[in-house]
Order: sequence, then structure tokens, then C-alpha cells
Amino acid sequence: MKKSYIVDEFNNDMRIDRWLRVVLGKIPQGLIEKNLRFGKIKVGKKKVKSSFKVKTGNTIHLYDLDIKKQIESKSSKYNPTNQIIKENENLIIDNNENFIVINKSSGISVQGGTKSKKNLIDIFTKSKIFENSKPYSVHRLDKDTSGVFIVAKNRKTAQLLTSLFRLRKVHKSYLAICNGEIEKEKGEWNNELIRYDNGRKIIEKAKTIFRVLDKNSNSSLIELRPITGRKHQLRKQLFNIGHSIYGDKKYKSDFLDKRINKDLMLHAYQIKFMINEKKYTFRALPPNYFKKFLKIKRLNFEDLK
Repeated sequence: MKKSYIVDEFNNDMRIDRWLRVVLGKIPQGLIEKNLRFGKIKVGKKKVKSSFKVKTGNTIHLYDLDIKKQIESKSSKYNPTNQIIKENENLIIDNNENFIVINKSSGISVQGGTKSKKNLIDIFTKSKIFENSKPYSVHRLDKDTSGVFIVAKNRKTAQLLTSLFRLRKVHKSYLAICNGEIEKEKGEWNNELIRYDNGRKIIEKAKTIFRVLDKNSNSSLIELRPITGRKHQLRKQLFNIGHSIYGDKKYKSDFLDKRINKDLMLHAYQIKFMINEKKYTFRALPPNYFKKFLKIKRLNFEDLK
């Protein structure tokens, strides 16, 4: 839904963030910045920054802008029970002074959003492990993807790890069970993946190195090492070659296996990086439903070298 306003002479040369408050009422600056950045507020057809000064006669378009709902969503944080906190503490693989590494469960988001309140950051905010610190998210992992995940304990470590991810100095390996027999034993995929941001088409280059660990005529178990970090990269690439990951409800082929229920057969298995000449390697074994499905599909998994 789009609403449009015309700037009158009384508001000429006013910053757009101030103009929004005049027209819509008191709005947190952070929400203004966020909606400008995502193109939900435009001057004509152009995205602008909060410092932009509107002129008499400018047309301001607001796209699906429910400020009240956004404020309520932002203020309504997830409040985990002691049991949920304990369950996630039990998933910790490593706990040191700068970060923790956990074997994230499928079905839980990293951060809260409008579609999913339950999330790791709010859970560990309440944990005694972060009693004298604060949890920082330094990378992404889809809600339905299980596996190794890092949470920083302080801003300095968060900035360092974020930089390592951005510079591609963190090496990740995933395991996936996908539909059909992948012919090549190993190789790499170089694609141009398409996504949309508020109706705007964005094309991004994506690169993944893959290795088939086991396969038969109807299924394949593969190791995936993404070089780039595009949204849903592995899921999209497998879908594009006709070998969707079992349990993927968004990027799915024309096949159905009722035995997988709701679980996505994609697992972040290993992560490697180096800090101050010290090498770190962390592994997270696949969940029981993943192992069970391997047996159903007659696939074997041996610990990666």
C-alpha cells in the first residue's frame, strides 16, 4: 500500500526526517533511517538519506509504512524461559573470554523479527554466560539451518569477526542431503543469483565449491564450501541445477518425501579462521533427524578430514 504527500511551502528546505515527524508524529530516528535505507520512503522515485532537504512541490511516497506496528515489533522482545536458556546453553561447543560457539538448532532465528520472535540473541542476553557482557551476532545462519554458529561477547571481538567474514577469511563447510544423483564428484558453481529488494531486481555473483560424499540413484550427500555469502546461496544454487535440498519449502523441486516432515536437510558442519596467528576449527555434528534421514536414503557419512 502506497501513500503520497506533497511538500507545501511551509516545509520547504526541511530535512526529510524532521518533515516525517511533522507529518506522521513522533518516530524514532532509527526507524526513519531503516525505512529510508530499505526504500520504503522515497522522494519521487529516488531513495534519499535522512539529511536530504525536501522542497516545495516534492512528492514523498511511503510504501507499506506502518510505523506503529514497527515500534511495537521493536519494543516487543522475546522473553525466553529458563528451560529454553538451559537447552541452548547445552548446545555450546566452545566458551572463551571473547566468544561462544554453539551447535544451533533448526527452527530458531539468530535475531528477532516480525515473523519470528524466538531468537538466539535474546536467549543469550538472559544467560549467565553473558552476565557481564552482551551477545553480538557476527554472521548469518538461516532459521531452518542447523549447525555451528558464533556469538561474540564484546564489541571489539564482534568487529574483528565481522571483518574476517567480510574479507572471506572465515571458511565454512556445510552438509546437505539433496534430491537426485549429482553426476560430478566435485567442482564449483559460479552463478548470478537474483533477489528483489522492494521490487528492485538485484543480481549478485555467487561461488561455491562442492564435493559429493555419497550418492545413489535418488539422493546425494554433499559438502558445500561457499566462497561468497549471498542470501540463501546454497539453497538457490542446488535448486538451479535441479537438486533441491530435502525439506526446503522455498526452493523446492517437484518431489515429495513425507518422511522428512518439516526439517531442512542443510547443516553448517565446520568453521575455520585465524586470530593473532592462532588457528580455530570448530565442528558441529548433524542433528539426529539428519542422521536418520541419511539412513532412510541409504547414504553414508564419515567425519570429514
